[in-house]
Amino acid sequence: MKKILLFASGTGSNVENILKYFKNNNEIRVVSVFSNNPKANVLSIAAQHAVPTYIFDKDELTGGAVLDKLKEFQPDLIVLAGFLWKMPEDIVHQYTDKIINIHPALLPKYGGKGMYGMKVHEIILANRELETGITIHYVNEHYDEGAYILQQSVSIEDCDTPDEIAAKVHALEHMYFPQVIAKLLNSKP
Repeated sequence: MKKILLFASGTGSNVENILKYFKNNNEIRVVSVFSNNPKANVLSIAAQHAVPTYIFDKDELTGGAVLDKLKEFQPDLIVLAGFLWKMPEDIVHQYTDKIINIHPALLPKYGGKGMYGMKVHEIILANRELETGITIHYVNEHYDEGAYILQQSVSIEDCDTPDEIAAKVHALEHMYFPQVIAKLLNSKP
């Protein structure tokens, strides 16, 4: 059995999509959802799917408690699904090429510290981009700089608001993120 561990900070739409995608999979399962936000909706979603959760603060993330908790689960893949904090180097090094993230733009454009969610869509709209998309990438020591796994684009010529862009990007995320996770886990020994 291959094990996925999810990190999330907010509403959890990608987490819910991943949980549903792997719900009846006999070879891959989500073993836990880790969150830095005790009020995040993602915790309710995890509870609805009977997936255990772990809530932590910045000191626990950087001080080794989260790494210790990760080791208890022995995940084959760690998935950042709307997780807003930078992964500390000790976790990145312990799980080299086993941590992936999804970014709501076509990196390297609109990436880096502070570039997440609606902030990205607002800037893309302000810059009058004709397309945007998603980038699924490995996590390294720097924000949004890990090797790309998949990029998918979508036209936003007809979008007048950041919400319209977000809807198109979410559709890409929900379609491709679980597929990439499955492919990565099925290709690992």
